[in-house]
Amino acid sequence: MDKLMKVDLFSDGSAKGNPNGPGGYGSILHFRDAKGMLHEREFSGGYKLTTNNRMELMGVIVALEALVKPCEVRVVSDSKYLTDAFNAGWMDSWLRNQWKTAAKKPVKNVDLWKRLLEAMKPHKVTFVWVKGHAGHPENERCDRLACAAAEGDVLLDDTVEEMI
Repeated sequence: MDKLMKVDLFSDGSAKGNPNGPGGYGSILHFRDAKGMLHEREFSGGYKLTTNNRMELMGVIVALEALVKPCEVRVVSDSKYLTDAFNAGWMDSWLRNQWKTAAKKPVKNVDLWKRLLEAMKPHKVTFVWVKGHAGHPENERCDRLACAAAEGDVLLDDTVEEMI
């Protein structure tokens, strides 16, 4: 079996007037080729009416969906909503309980959680939380991309099952 390429995925989301305003996401993929040269790709997009949590998920989804072969992906995010879903075992519980929380309420943003799980399938993914607005260079850059996308001229409609 071929060794998986190691990829760092940095991502952030933003929503103005959360929970019902415009929002955006920004993501950066970093990987090194066989010669050790760093390659980078940026992603961003904005929506007319969305939430911060939806944009946190979209940033990771879009970047994972751009990968064309299985990779070892380290997702770096300032979203506890995202990182705790995997690192604190929420996802396992949600799946076991047919997308219900511990309080027996429906999990919010199920459409995007399902899309994220699908995007993760070919990869080995780990999640790392970093403090937001604390000087982490890539996190700060993703925040700028997300904010710019939220304020952009081309905002998409966010089709949702349920917004929070």
